[in-house]
Amino acid sequence: MSIRVLIADDQPIVRTGLTMLLDAQPDIEVVGAAADGREAVRLAHQLRPDVGLFDIRMPLMDGIEATRRLAGPDVTDPLPIVVITTFDLDEYVHGALKAGARGFLLKDAGPALLTQAIHAAADGDALIAPSVTVRLLAAFAHAQTSPPRQPIEPLTAREEEVLVPVAQGRTNNEIASALYITPSTVKAHLASLMRKVGARNRVEVAMWAHETGRI
Repeated sequence: MSIRVLIADDQPIVRTGLTMLLDAQPDIEVVGAAADGREAVRLAHQLRPDVGLFDIRMPLMDGIEATRRLAGPDVTDPLPIVVITTFDLDEYVHGALKAGARGFLLKDAGPALLTQAIHAAADGDALIAPSVTVRLLAAFAHAQTSPPRQPIEPLTAREEEVLVPVAQGRTNNEIASALYITPSTVKAHLASLMRKVGARNRVEVAMWAHETGRI
């Protein structure tokens, strides 16, 4: 089955380009395109896509607010959203991830990374552009003013081993290869980590790892 994607970007040429690029993939289908965040929220409720691909700077409602409304902590059935932007600004990335985004890419990321991020979001995973991952998480860990939350149960030795490469932006397959375990075992450890630290996805797990000084 195809992954149904909703695009939101205020530039018509970008919407057209992203639509052509994604529709060219054998297992991705663009089902709608919005010119602003308000329209994106409306179309998301109407079309029920599998993944949203949202720009940040848009009129009427920006991509971060649209993400918060569709994927925020209070949303019962959150839409997996990948934020894509030309602006490599830390506050944008952090704002998007705090709002519930499953991924963050720059528009120069290229087709391979873009489709990888779409697949990751659809699979309940998350992907951040490698160029910003570690720098971003480390910077905001240092800026953290409140003490990080403690896990509801102590982490196992293996969970600690999995936590480090997750915080470095590694994929499940890369982690599995490095630790000589299967990708499904990595997923199981990641699910346990999310439960213990109160995270909704691997990005929040990575943020917690930096906040607690594990990286």
